[in-house]
Amino acid sequence: MVSNLIALTLALTAGGLLGAFFFGSLWWTVRKGLASEQPAYWFLGGMILRISLTLAAFYYTCGEDWRRWSLCLVGFVLARHLVSRLIRMPAEPQKFQPPAISYAP
Repeated sequence: MVSNLIALTLALTAGGLLGAFFFGSLWWTVRKGLASEQPAYWFLGGMILRISLTLAAFYYTCGEDWRRWSLCLVGFVLARHLVSRLIRMPAEPQKFQPPAISYAP
């Protein structure tokens, strides 16, 4: 019972770490690809590397237990939300607009 709970907790944690890796490296790849003269290499290479490493780690971590797969996926999705909040671009500062003055009587 305790070892099963530990395995499920590790699956959730592994899913969070895999999600942080996946979405963090996606953000990094997009930034590098947009600044590159050959962005296709960055996007294609990054996609292949991200997906293959993430899937291999999912299979290694979860095995054949559907509960571990579910918790790993939950951790992955939670990491997606966390990474998207952390890398969100700051909003443009509001420019001061003086009120319109009417000179008509």
